[in-house]
Amino acid sequence: MGVSGGRDSVVMAQYFKQAGFEFGIAHCNFKLRGTESDAEERFTSELADELEVPFYTTVFDTISYASDRGISIQMAARELRYNWLEEIRADFGYEYIAIGHHQSDAAETILLNLTRGTGISGLHGILPKRNKLIRPLLFHTRDEIDRIVDTEDFKYCNDSSNNSSKYARNKIRLQVIPILKELNPNLEETFKSNARRFFELEQLLHHHIDELKDRLFTYRQNNEILIPINDIKNLQPQRTLLYGLLSPFNFTEAVLGDLINSLESQPGKIFESATHQITIDRGSLIVTGRNQPAPADVLITGTDNEYTWNGALYNSYIVSVSDFRKKTSGNTVQLDHRLLSFPLRLRSWTSGDFFYPFGMRGRKKLSDFFIEQKIPRQMKHKIGILENGNGDILWVAGHRSDDRYKISAASEKIFILEKFELSNAN
Repeated sequence: MGVSGGRDSVVMAQYFKQAGFEFGIAHCNFKLRGTESDAEERFTSELADELEVPFYTTVFDTISYASDRGISIQMAARELRYNWLEEIRADFGYEYIAIGHHQSDAAETILLNLTRGTGISGLHGILPKRNKLIRPLLFHTRDEIDRIVDTEDFKYCNDSSNNSSKYARNKIRLQVIPILKELNPNLEETFKSNARRFFELEQLLHHHIDELKDRLFTYRQNNEILIPINDIKNLQPQRTLLYGLLSPFNFTEAVLGDLINSLESQPGKIFESATHQITIDRGSLIVTGRNQPAPADVLITGTDNEYTWNGALYNSYIVSVSDFRKKTSGNTVQLDHRLLSFPLRLRSWTSGDFFYPFGMRGRKKLSDFFIEQKIPRQMKHKIGILENGNGDILWVAGHRSDDRYKISAASEKIFILEKFELSNAN
């Protein structure tokens, strides 16, 4: 358990000892209050000895950590603390990390989140359990813990920074909460009930969003997702549900607001997050990961074989003209074997590519062909391009072969390459 040496964590440690649990005490020295920080470290070590439990401690250069990452001292201390506690839990075989938050902390968290605008997820306050983190004192208020400490005469450390109003949480505890308790003496209990209601509302919202994902999301290769624009227009409430659908891809409310205002835009407009992008296509939003590397080229020999490229299976074989049965599927190409120079190469499209589309006169740039075929620009890099050994393009996989390599009366052997989509359900 994480023990700072303050009243809350001392009561938690005493409870665990009285209940007969096996536990250890872990203490972080953030070196923020000089000798006071060192005194807390010594106190928690002595408390562990008194309770006859293992003791773990570490010292952090919190100020340097915060400066290097451009974050606040409070955020830095939080990151350092929780990361280290998880290391201790995993390394020494503990099942959970216990933290001494109580009901009054939960009320302060809700008020703090309201001022920051964290949405419904911030209104349930502090949860009693989240993954490996537990908070067993949430049934107590601060006043109740104070009475326990006084009655049992528990020794503890007093953190002088708790009396400073320069921190937002302290300001809420020292200045806001007392005024609210004048209006409602049972403030913590009221916030506890409200937090439960908000948590249940959040669960309902998440359940509805999961149902929407099952209905609206179409998953394609490379984790691409298609969402019908008309369905987005009909969402009610639109902004809240769209944020629920797309926030896992790190899109902010501001970006999604711009997206909503652009649903009638011409295809091709792009919206980006740190990890993903959304492209407005013809009738759909297309969600893709950013900076995805192009699939590696695959060399295809002149023998029967199987290959995989970009999530699809390609099966090659050669037949004589007498055994040949023409196929018209776009996922099959049939070429005059004598015109091919092996190995062939299966690769992504590159700028400047051109071919002579089957059934047409003259050559055409692949970029123009993609536009004519209404292929979204973010998809063209994921369409297999079959290249002859001499550099000519033989086939735009799934779409069109090259007219120069078609089967003729002079053909003796036929090279066949079939494409099969592999399952990509997520």
